[in-house]
Amino acid sequence: MPYVVTRSCCADASCVLACPVNCIHPAPGEPGFGQTEMLYVDPRTCVDCGACTTACPVDALKPHTKLTEGELPFLEPNRAYYDTSPHADRTPMALVPPQRRAETTGLRVAVVGAGPAGLFAADELLRHPGVSVTVYDRLPTPYGLARAGVAPDHQDTKQVTELFRAIEGQPGFSYRLNTRIGHDLHHADLVRDHHAVVYAVGAATDRRLGIEGEDLPGSASATDFVAWYNGHPDHDGAAHPLDAERAVVVGNGNVALDVARILTADPDVLARTDISDRALAALRASRVREVVVLGRRGPAEAAFTLPELIALAALDVLVEGWPQDLPADATPKTAVLAELAARTPVPGRRRIVLRFLTGPARIEGDDRVTGLTVVRTELRRADDGTVRAVPTDATETIETSLVLRAVGYRAEPVPDLPFDAETGTVPHERGRVEPGVYVTGWIKRGPTGFIGTNKSCAQETVTTLLDDLETGRLTAPAGPPVTTARPDAVDLDGWRAIDAAERAEGRAQGRPRVKLLDREDLLAAARRPASV
Repeated sequence: MPYVVTRSCCADASCVLACPVNCIHPAPGEPGFGQTEMLYVDPRTCVDCGACTTACPVDALKPHTKLTEGELPFLEPNRAYYDTSPHADRTPMALVPPQRRAETTGLRVAVVGAGPAGLFAADELLRHPGVSVTVYDRLPTPYGLARAGVAPDHQDTKQVTELFRAIEGQPGFSYRLNTRIGHDLHHADLVRDHHAVVYAVGAATDRRLGIEGEDLPGSASATDFVAWYNGHPDHDGAAHPLDAERAVVVGNGNVALDVARILTADPDVLARTDISDRALAALRASRVREVVVLGRRGPAEAAFTLPELIALAALDVLVEGWPQDLPADATPKTAVLAELAARTPVPGRRRIVLRFLTGPARIEGDDRVTGLTVVRTELRRADDGTVRAVPTDATETIETSLVLRAVGYRAEPVPDLPFDAETGTVPHERGRVEPGVYVTGWIKRGPTGFIGTNKSCAQETVTTLLDDLETGRLTAPAGPPVTTARPDAVDLDGWRAIDAAERAEGRAQGRPRVKLLDREDLLAAARRPASV
């Protein structure tokens, strides 16, 4: 196999466009794109040209001869994908938008949300001549979860921000950051001043467990914990108790593994990343030696992806709750878990315990968390083939001072837009809420997919928007924008000044960047020339 996709895959499909022999799948427009854990290279048709490596924004593609020992497990999933998903009869969606018949010169669009979904939407719009896009965000910095969600030890994944920097440099692009829609500006203001408004606000809150004791100090969401160690300004003053030897993470998706990995990582290694300095200081003083990651269901139903599991396998990881009747080679994921289940603890090392068939019942403590009572579950298969985790009578209490819930993200209602509380999304038709108002990203489809999934999601929404322009369904602004920016709004030059300041301090310390943590410090940096 000449080339292999590794764990840092963002699935944005840049490699698909670059490949001259159509050997990377699933591609946009094909079954599974946006749902599979990564993209895969067909070893039978790859010609070893290396074009994909140049196109990949996160350096995820490597020749098989240059894989590290920890990356060798990616060989088999790349090969095995084509055993079950042959692609000879597939026709990928065109990644270059066709020329529109509608006149786009003068089209003015507001994009609310400067994360990957919003920036991919801006990119799709700016591919058409004469379009101008203003991207709004309530934070002084852009990139959303690519800045404040990707774990600091995944710097390769964060390289996707270089793609965003290229989007920012296109003619017609502008920022209005540090601006809250619904407070500093309102939906009606955006509608008045633009032909169209695209909301890409994501899913900023977390799902709750709904158990007793969930509001005790020491019980928090993994969403908040991730934001804390990534230097999100809203979580600058947060404090998480790391004074006990065990922490518990409820849920076993990728975020749960990120949290467990950071809690057990060597602080000296983290010190070479862009982790928050305040979080790094707290982790240096941490007494946590074990992180237990709980999953209600079994190993075969684990929510984390195979790439994240392979990355975790290089650490001291144990598995508990392994069903005896599950074949170790049932899937590539369970094969890795079977290997981990056979391990024995290494004395003296921090460790991660993946514990299956266990659910949270009650958080213990009076004025702070002292433990988590859990209940054993058993799997039952329904007539329709679905597997459910059913509680048993077996319970126990795990001593801990920190319980982090990682059971999913959830969006909040958008002012002046309809909202489906059950799905946590804005109702839409191919991205259209109504002519002139659109959605993309998690607020459109729910918290699913990967960074690159937002690209095809944005393509669909922008196609719908341009269809509405072409058929005369958009209302032109009466004149130039009349909204007045708040005095401390951050424009593109301001963001570039922040970026330059953080990178400069990073170079001085041998790090990618040193994030400014306080909102006032960020705004002060935005007022300085970027060359300083």
